Amino acid sequence: MTLREDTAATIRHTEHTTRIAAPPDAVYRIVADVTSWPVHFPPTVHAVRVSGDDRAERIRIWALANGALRTWVSRRALDAGARTVEFAQAEPSAPVAEMRGTWRITPDGDGGSSVALIHDYAAVDDDPDALALIDRAVEGNSTAELDALRRAAEIGDGDGDGLTLEFSDGELVHGPLEAAYDFVNECDRWPERLPHVLRVALTEDEPGLQFMEMDTRSPDGSAHTTASGRVCVPGERIVYKQTTTPPVMRTHNGEWLFEDAGGGAVRVTSRHTVVIDPEALPGPAAGGMDLPAVREKIRETLGANSRATLRAAKRYAENERSGK
Repeated sequence: MTLREDTAATIRHTEHTTRIAAPPDAVYRIVADVTSWPVHFPPTVHAVRVSGDDRAERIRIWALANGALRTWVSRRALDAGARTVEFAQAEPSAPVAEMRGTWRITPDGDGGSSVALIHDYAAVDDDPDALALIDRAVEGNSTAELDALRRAAEIGDGDGDGLTLEFSDGELVHGPLEAAYDFVNECDRWPERLPHVLRVALTEDEPGLQFMEMDTRSPDGSAHTTASGRVCVPGERIVYKQTTTPPVMRTHNGEWLFEDAGGGAVRVTSRHTVVIDPEALPGPAAGGMDLPAVREKIRETLGANSRATLRAAKRYAENERSGK
């Protein structure tokens, strides 16, 4: 996986490193499992394996770069024995012309790990302004990913200590699937359609790739501002990741799923995955609450907003069917 030798473009080489107080195999597992990246890595909104296996694969990633949501397909070669993952973008997204690199994890001699994240890249038409833009994105994302990798490996995934919270709510809608999907997709209209949404600022530079900033009011009357990247697959799902979260949350990922339930009905499901920041407990960010209380509060707050949106989507789609 090398850059084309016939290109005359300027090739930029960068290497970012960190030390992690966790075994190399544990660190490698996080890097190798791209489907877990939205939980661990702040820039990544959604990631899937398109084809392949644990030695060679093609993946698609949707990630934020310089505040914009981008998507690309990469080829990856994984070597669990050497603890390396080589990658090269198969379908670069402008302004990137070429992008390849390597994750390299080695023992540090003290039971921990040394991690290097290497990039080699070029800009479309060798444009210096585009190259500077890529420089900033690589610098920002590499720093954020290594820091997140360190925290994820050192703290763990939270499954065993109650830090990870997963839940869902659903509604059976007797109306067109397209109408239910449109209601959730058209989030810029939520302030006029949902009482708990005070403001939405939506950017959609490419169809289906949304970045939204939203002010909402919680059941207790408090107002919160969140920002999210959203990947919208028409008539099927909307996957999102909050890039601005309350201090008590390390990450918050979600999904709206639309499924044909038969008989003209649609099952709409709202799913949430939250990782609680253990460093915020039980300090002021958590309002002095312990972990069980924080879990209950998050479930209550996010669930209430999701159920309100589901009920509104149900009314909208069923009114659409009845012609109201």
